[in-house]
Order: sequence, then C-alpha cells, then structure tokens
Amino acid sequence: MERKKAKALIVVDVQNDFCPGGAFPVPKGDEVVPVIRHILFLNQLMPSSEKLLVFLTQDWHPNDHCSFNDFPEHCVRNTPGAELHPGLKKIYHYQQCFLIKKGRKKEEEAFSGFKGTYLYQILKHYKVKQVFVCGLATDYCVKATALDAQKLGFKTSVILDACRGVAPGGIETALKEMQDEGIKFIEL
Repeated sequence: MERKKAKALIVVDVQNDFCPGGAFPVPKGDEVVPVIRHILFLNQLMPSSEKLLVFLTQDWHPNDHCSFNDFPEHCVRNTPGAELHPGLKKIYHYQQCFLIKKGRKKEEEAFSGFKGTYLYQILKHYKVKQVFVCGLATDYCVKATALDAQKLGFKTSVILDACRGVAPGGIETALKEMQDEGIKFIEL
C-alpha cells in the first residue's frame, strides 16, 4: 500500500524550562501554546483531506550536558522542567504525533531537531515534502531546525506568530539568515 504524501508541523522545545517560571525562560514563551493549539485543532495549514504529521521536539539533557557551560542548566531529562508545556498535553493524542528527544549525549550540543535524532528518517518514511516550524526559541533551536530542514530538501516555512525568541537583535539576525536560505515566513 502506497503512503500518501504528508506535511509536517515541527513544534520546537515548548518545554517548562523555556516558559515563564522555568530555569531558562524565553520572554513570553508560553504565548505560543494557544497559537499552536489553534493551528492543530482548526487544521489551518492544509485541507482536511491531507495528512499533517506533528513532531514535538524536547531538549532531553543529562545533568552534565555541555550546553550548561554557556547557558543555565535546563531541560534535564526526567525533570518537570524538561516536560512539554501542560497546554500541549492534548497534542499527545493527535493521530500522527511523534516526540523527538534531542541533546541526549553529554558532549552533543543539539539546537536542531534533526541533530542526533530520527526526525529526518521519519519525515522521509512518510514522504513529507513540506514542513512548518514553530516554537522556542526563534534565534536558537527554531532557526537551527528550520535551516536543517531547508538544507535537507524540505520546503520550509516558519510560523512567526507561534514563535518567541530570546533577544530582539538575535531574532532579527535569525530571521534574515533563514530568509537568505529561502525559508518562508507565515502568520496565521
């Protein structure tokens, strides 16, 4: 039986530690949650006759991860801070939802959802041609994931109103870098 072509939504690192009150909060990071829920439950990205796969990435660090040399300790595996924001729990029940845990090795910095994971293989298995990326943070993991998706041959769009970044200057630089690589920006 031939698999139907699909599109994918990659929700990057919307975890408790990156939201207000977390160990390494992105300003207004929790504001992406209702936008992401709205996207999924109203299926704004495609006609209902097409398949949308959903990928939720998570930093899943050991307690001595290399990123803690440059950033506060965050998203240590099996801690409340590493869990997805509670507002995304219903997404677990979405028909085609995959959890992608990244940065699992002590010496592996993994901003991109593709680094050290099976994300690429799953997307190819389902014949995905187009991906939509959103989440936290625009100037770090969203940028890295979108750039890798584009380089790997996927038609890539970033959903701006479902992203938040760390620093205004970093966000502007990240947007320019992504645009220069042919990534599209959309707002819903």
